[in-house]
Amino acid sequence: MFDSELPSDARDDRGGLAKVRGRSEVNAAFGAVHGDTRIARIFERGSFRLRFPRGRGCEAVLINTGGGITGGDRLDVSLELGVGATVVATSQAAEKLYRSDGAAALIALRARLGDASRLMWLPQESILFDGAIVQRLLEIEMPATAKVTAAEILTLGRTAHGERITNASWRDRWRIIRDGRLLLAENVRIDGAISELMERPALGAGARCLATLVHVAPDAEARLGDVRDALAAVEGAAAASAWNGMLVARFAGTETHKTRAAVAAAVVAATGDAMPRAWSC
Repeated sequence: MFDSELPSDARDDRGGLAKVRGRSEVNAAFGAVHGDTRIARIFERGSFRLRFPRGRGCEAVLINTGGGITGGDRLDVSLELGVGATVVATSQAAEKLYRSDGAAALIALRARLGDASRLMWLPQESILFDGAIVQRLLEIEMPATAKVTAAEILTLGRTAHGERITNASWRDRWRIIRDGRLLLAENVRIDGAISELMERPALGAGARCLATLVHVAPDAEARLGDVRDALAAVEGAAAASAWNGMLVARFAGTETHKTRAAVAAAVVAATGDAMPRAWSC
């Protein structure tokens, strides 16, 4: 089961809970009916909305009407996929993570998958601004018969403007549980003068954009050759490995659009499917 408690460091200096400025939530459940995936339940609160453009399959587009995320905001997305359901979830545009006044912004995706279901979690990039304090969580529970493709991109400042991150905090936690057993556990923490840190050869070698792709499926390991071939044709640093029914790819680049292109190429190679239409808007 998922841990519903806030991270221990999401507290103020006196040990109390950090001030929540805005609370937004999307909770949606999907089921398969005669081979088509349909919405079974949806709840929306605050600035989060989920929209479903007509066309290919069940594509769920997350919209943040608040115009960005700042310190103290909390945004929760919960998705439940029934037996045989297929959902492609993405975001309308890049998410801006603004300067904080001291409290952390908390962003969480929690998903539970049924047998033979499939989730593609492919939001567009998150842009970290100077002074931001952000904690992000991804937790997925799935059976061995399900498939998950999850990719997230982090841009360190608006690269086109030459911005630098002189003081910020980024914490990212991923957990994937398959058949009740922990498959993937990953924690990433970057604090302080992030742009300066990323210039170190052993850390980022000048990277301004980072991304991770995880593909969990019965044939994930068989896709490794195709993904590596796709990465060989893109710009920027990228590498992929596969084991235990899971494929993981990492990306580091200096320009967001090139990292986006690399991630998209890897997703297509891993899944055989096209990217969400929102990515081309």
